[in-house]
Amino acid sequence: MAISASAVLVELNISVWPASKIDRETTEQTNAQAGAVRDASQTKKNLFAGTPLRKDIEKFAARVRLYHNQHTLPWADKGERLLPTKLFMDYKQHMNSYETQFVMMCNEFFNQYPTLVAAAPINLGKLYKPEDYPDIEEVKQKFAFRRTVKPVPESGDFRLDVPTEDMVELRAMFEQQQREKLAEAVKEPWNRLHEMLTTISEKMTDTEGTEVKKRYHDSLISNPLELCQLLTKLNITNDPKLEEARRQLEITMLGANLEDLKDHHGARSELKSKVDAIINKFEW
Repeated sequence: MAISASAVLVELNISVWPASKIDRETTEQTNAQAGAVRDASQTKKNLFAGTPLRKDIEKFAARVRLYHNQHTLPWADKGERLLPTKLFMDYKQHMNSYETQFVMMCNEFFNQYPTLVAAAPINLGKLYKPEDYPDIEEVKQKFAFRRTVKPVPESGDFRLDVPTEDMVELRAMFEQQQREKLAEAVKEPWNRLHEMLTTISEKMTDTEGTEVKKRYHDSLISNPLELCQLLTKLNITNDPKLEEARRQLEITMLGANLEDLKDHHGARSELKSKVDAIINKFEW
């Protein structure tokens, strides 16, 4: 099935300097004192202990990768992922904003780098070694935010200077790979929906004979509704069954009342029954 009109391939690569080193002397001392062999443990030091600047960049990068994975579908084993064109503008705006913030955070770290290095002997004590801290220009090369966008290749546009019989074999191999990748991509929304449904069902399961107030947060309802909204755009093949299952969950959660779910076993039991009915109705 051709999907070149409904999706593009995107790849995101974010690099953040780990800024950690294994301290061999301390490692050897620790293992010797414990009477352990040399590779029993390792002492890893944080070169910027005492400041969150580098760690904050690392956490931010993880958030961006999570957004990227949530709004795309699997395609290649690594790297490229499938982005529905319905999500392209929203994805682009978010990524532009994320890249701007990433650059600002990195620049702040670079500006503070001399000060952080000067404070390192105090923060690391005997673990400090000046050779662990490279020149600022080298440090800058350890951070990067890169993304690429390109069309999904079409089997009809397959141009190579090879014999005809080899071309037939290559085209057949290419088309088979495309079918396998697409099958994995269209399965992903089903997997996300099934995981959400089973999670809700488990949370609505009470221990028999007990009637206690449960602790639930707004996310119990908001997360499924957000997923339902996203699935309208991740359904790149317009699968009617996926849309039906998505819509049933959306209606179910729109009719749920958080306070009733907290206070009443009956409300939880009813929601569980509706969710389980969705699970049982479709082939996952």
